[in-house]
Amino acid sequence: MKLTNNFSKSEFDCKSGEEMPLEVLENVKLLAIQLQKIREYVGKPIIINSAYRSKAHNKAIGGVKTSQHILGKAADITIDTFTPDEVVSIIENMLTNEMLGGFYIGGLGSYNTFTHIDIRDKKARWNFKK
Repeated sequence: MKLTNNFSKSEFDCKSGEEMPLEVLENVKLLAIQLQKIREYVGKPIIINSAYRSKAHNKAIGGVKTSQHILGKAADITIDTFTPDEVVSIIENMLTNEMLGGFYIGGLGSYNTFTHIDIRDKKARWNFKK
């Protein structure tokens, strides 16, 4: 199922193969719209490393119980030639300049090899580099 011009539902599916609940799919659709806007802005494909996670899968990989991934509101992404910190800066710039069309990026986190982005309803920022 195509969600936007460049993103399909399969990219957001749980890696364990568990079915995505319908209420989660609604959140994933909103997240995909945000990622599409970012992709169009940077002009490069966005690779989704992890998105929706069932509670069981999230627990198995050591995710926190309150993970936005469980709700279908989060994705861990990479963009070729950009570091995770650069991706955070790009998204922060888009937010500052109101380039995301009324949508809200709540969570933004930088890790060694990826950037976490989520659409929670409050601002959260972090840097988990080792």
